[in-house]
Amino acid sequence: MRISVLAVMTIAAGMAWAQGTFVDKTAALGLQLANAKACCADFNNDGWTDLLVGGTVWINNQGKGFTKLCDGLGDCVAADYDNDGWVDLFSYSNMQIYHNDHGKGFTPIKMPELPKTISRGACWGDFDGDGFVDLYIGGYEDWDAGITYPNLILMNDKGKGFKLAWQEVNHRSRGVTACDFNQDGALDVYVSNYRLQANVLWLGDGKGHFKDVAPEFNAVGTSPGFDGGHSIGAAWGDFDNDGLFDLFVGNFAHVDDRGDQPKSRFLHNLGAAKGYHFDDLGTCGVFYQESYASPAAGDYDNDGMLDLFFTTVYRNASFGHDNFPVLYHNDGGFKFSDATVAAGVGGLDPTYQAAFADFNCDGRLDLVSGGKLFVGQGPKRHWLEVRLNGDGRLVNWSAIGAQVRIKLADKTLTRQVEAGTGEGNQNDLVLHFGLGDNAGPVSLEITWPGGRKQTLEAVAVDRQIAIRFTP
Repeated sequence: MRISVLAVMTIAAGMAWAQGTFVDKTAALGLQLANAKACCADFNNDGWTDLLVGGTVWINNQGKGFTKLCDGLGDCVAADYDNDGWVDLFSYSNMQIYHNDHGKGFTPIKMPELPKTISRGACWGDFDGDGFVDLYIGGYEDWDAGITYPNLILMNDKGKGFKLAWQEVNHRSRGVTACDFNQDGALDVYVSNYRLQANVLWLGDGKGHFKDVAPEFNAVGTSPGFDGGHSIGAAWGDFDNDGLFDLFVGNFAHVDDRGDQPKSRFLHNLGAAKGYHFDDLGTCGVFYQESYASPAAGDYDNDGMLDLFFTTVYRNASFGHDNFPVLYHNDGGFKFSDATVAAGVGGLDPTYQAAFADFNCDGRLDLVSGGKLFVGQGPKRHWLEVRLNGDGRLVNWSAIGAQVRIKLADKTLTRQVEAGTGEGNQNDLVLHFGLGDNAGPVSLEITWPGGRKQTLEAVAVDRQIAIRFTP
């Protein structure tokens, strides 16, 4: 196999940047955002990341503003299901797949007959290795009616349609996110379950079959005395730069006469020598708030360490305690500190909305949360962004499941293309690497879905590159 470098966008990095701050540019960019789930992707193939919030698609006008394209699509995750080069949508709130009509709008396709399901999150991924993305859909509940709705897997019939391949009704699921955490070439799925139910880590075999290994791999995300927590969403990320994907599990947790319920926690991937099992490190500085909700990971200050943004459900939680979304800075060694006020995102309203993308292509991550778009303002450090595409035959066009590693002198930076994180949100498909003070060229190791590896040497930094898989 070979890699073809399709295009390079070189962006000046000489501005005087404020240290790690965000500025609310929602109104200035012409956006009117609902306080709903966010999905970031380039829907019209112009090289600029667009935004879908609350069912409304906003087209990015080269970082200078946004124009509304269409609405009524519901909460969505995005990937190119038919490998035609245009990113499509699945609305888990409407239980409907929408075909992208060459950036002009979206048309609903015929769906298979499905059992009634209320879903709060889903993810795309090529689960059977045929080069087309499939869907895992989380099923939640109707609490008043005492109904638990089924989780579903829809398998892609070579882009012609979808078939219901599997369902189960054992879990009250919320967030769904996928990652080949054990590097065997098969995509795995982590499902966050509510009502003190154990979370599920579905180990994929690459042929469309899964086995729950959460207890065996120490990935349930709970604490002693509990089978599970009130998990709402989780985020994969290499939080210690050892080249392995770790997992942050976000838990809503009561601390009252119902007990000291499981807090949010970091699960450290122990690698091949330990069978890719996880070490539960606990909170790692994520201080207690009762109503934590949806997490998102991204290096907002370009220091090379993945940081964490974490939303909350309530403004006033139990016993009159105020809860606010928090931006946690990664200080290294699985130590995280509160950077919310210093970064300019203090006092946000309760929200499930949390997603990172570089909307203005300046090498700094922007943040969508609380019905606002916060534009990143710094700091002045080096970076690289990587846009991947498959060939549409061996590798799905959106390259969902691909991993990229950059090996520096003392660490390995690792990112993946994912279509679903937290509870029903989606970070940009473009991979963002903060490189700190590393100004020299870097080498990329790309692991494509299915496990094929390629290396790209001497890549200049402070720019965005696009790479297509070519067999």
